[in-house]
Formats: sequence, C-alpha cells, structure tokens
Amino acid sequence: MEIKTLLIVFGTVFLAELGDKTQLATVLFAADRNTGLLTVFIGASLALVLSSALGVLAGGLIANAVNPKHLSIAAGLGFIAIGVWTLWSA
Repeated sequence: MEIKTLLIVFGTVFLAELGDKTQLATVLFAADRNTGLLTVFIGASLALVLSSALGVLAGGLIANAVNPKHLSIAAGLGFIAIGVWTLWSA
C-alpha cells in the first residue's frame, strides 16, 4: 500500500466532504430523536464507501482509455469551471 497516496486521498476526500450537502443531510438524520445514531452512521458510511467504489471503478476504466495527465487536466478545468460558475452566480 502506498501510504503517501492513501494520506493524500484521505485528506482530499475528508476536506471535500466537510460541510457539503451530504454531511448536512447526515446531520439532519442524526438530529431526529427517533433515529439511532449508529444506524445513521452506518448508512452514511456505506453510502460513501459505495460512491467511492464507483469512483475508483470508473477511474480505473477511464484510465485505460485516456491518458491520466489529460484526465487530470480535464478534472482541473472542471473544478475551475465550477468555481467560476459559483462566483458568477453568487
């Protein structure tokens, strides 16, 4: 296992998930007194694991057809476009 890659992926995903709508939805579910916290935790954890697995599988398939450098550039441009759109619409 590549510890450097593990830490980079962990940090990136962790920071990306903080305060997003997924976390806010989880907070709302956990705030319901009729719902067990462990149930909410397990459900949210499984959802994140499954969505991450789909991302890894898709990335693996795309990497077979597209140069990873080009994929990184496309992803970077996509993030910039989302940022510009967010600033423009604010």
